Amino acid sequence: MQGAPRPMKVFVTRRIPQEGIRVLSNAGAFEVSVWESDEPVPRAELLKGVAGVDGMLCLLTDRIDTEVLNAAGTELKVISTMSVGFDHLAIEEIKKRGIRVGYTPDVLTDATAELTVALLLATARRLLEGVQEVKSGGWSSWKPLWMCGYGLNGSTVGIIGLGRIGMAIAHRLKPFGVNKFLYTGRAPKPQAVEVDGEYGEEVWRSEVADMGELLCDRMILDKLLSESDFVVVACSLTPETQGLCDKAFFAKMKRTAVFVNTSRGALVNQEDLYEALSSGQIAAAGLDVTTPEPLPTDHPLLTLKNCVVLPHIGSATYSTRGTMAELAATNLLAGLTGKAMPSELAL
Repeated sequence: MQGAPRPMKVFVTRRIPQEGIRVLSNAGAFEVSVWESDEPVPRAELLKGVAGVDGMLCLLTDRIDTEVLNAAGTELKVISTMSVGFDHLAIEEIKKRGIRVGYTPDVLTDATAELTVALLLATARRLLEGVQEVKSGGWSSWKPLWMCGYGLNGSTVGIIGLGRIGMAIAHRLKPFGVNKFLYTGRAPKPQAVEVDGEYGEEVWRSEVADMGELLCDRMILDKLLSESDFVVVACSLTPETQGLCDKAFFAKMKRTAVFVNTSRGALVNQEDLYEALSSGQIAAAGLDVTTPEPLPTDHPLLTLKNCVVLPHIGSATYSTRGTMAELAATNLLAGLTGKAMPSELAL
């Protein structure tokens, strides 16, 4: 007589919001192990924790590579990441092994868009500098040009990547009186009409057939950079976009332009950004993402008054993080029970 089947094992690589834990706890027939810390799981503990598991719930900071997959073994069926990005996952190797992947798009769109607008305003209007002046006694009499920055009214905003988050950013910026939105991408986006976004169709239509798609993309990007008062990076990190924002990129921007990145740190060559900021090639920059994370406290960018760096808090609202945890847990359980995941990555 056969015994009862073993419960499926799940490893959670970090202490996550209770909304996610509740989903896992209520599921019943699962053996759930959690790395009970707010800090990333050490590599050795990660390799030990995934051994023999059926499912894994990980975070963006967990590098799930071949070594981890080998440590998990052949029982691993599902990886659920509590993130919209998945560049921390060895996708090709995961695909070879037939492992399903869940992720959490959409739920962090609003929070990230809000943070992007806040960062743009803080950078352009020099809010952190102003706070420091108040605290240090630098605030004296009123001066006509003291602490002046750049306003959105009548400006041109360029958005690199008009996906869900890019559109949400544009919708939030439009009421500030932005005169024009420019955007880049492989082709014009129908939803751009909602914010009167301009793609550079005249370049795309006339040149793509003769010059090739990649060169056409570059021409549209160059137009955006040369005309925009604010350049916001909201595209995904891919082999093609890694290091996109480099010396040549910043050289095409206006000297009065403000650069904002809330997408991925690896999109930016930080040495080139430092040079652009310190030389006055561009006016200011706001970053919620860096390479590495956390950014070392002695990094040159942190010495600049015209560079605002936040600790990757784009999705950091209680409700958003709770929803992300709940969706990640739901994806995991659905995958383990052979059901459709609410948000499954197409591999």
